[in-house]
Amino acid sequence: MIGYVTIGTNDFEKAKTYYDALLGELGGKRSFANDHMQGYSGHGGAMLAVCTPNDGKPATAGNGTMFALTAPDHAAVDKVHAKAMALGSKDEGAPGDRGNGFYGAYFRDPDGNKICVFKMG
Repeated sequence: MIGYVTIGTNDFEKAKTYYDALLGELGGKRSFANDHMQGYSGHGGAMLAVCTPNDGKPATAGNGTMFALTAPDHAAVDKVHAKAMALGSKDEGAPGDRGNGFYGAYFRDPDGNKICVFKMG
């Protein structure tokens, strides 16, 4: 049902470098782009886009807002979390079983956006 998710950044070039490396771990590649937005796609699912806000005001991370990236297996969750840490992300929860078959890890990107990478089952 989700077509795409857009998140704001205050450093567009840094954000593109970060998401190139992070989403590459899940097979994500650059797709749609313009002068203030870079989209990433992979495996036929929804697109994730990073952009500078249209209104010219600073980008801020939403309190309680988070997006989640699906992983093919637990090892991929571990690998993406490790990559996020290597890229300077803030740890918000190491990889692990969260119950009911949900295996996930949590971190924040350089702009403070909260991200989960997970595998069900």
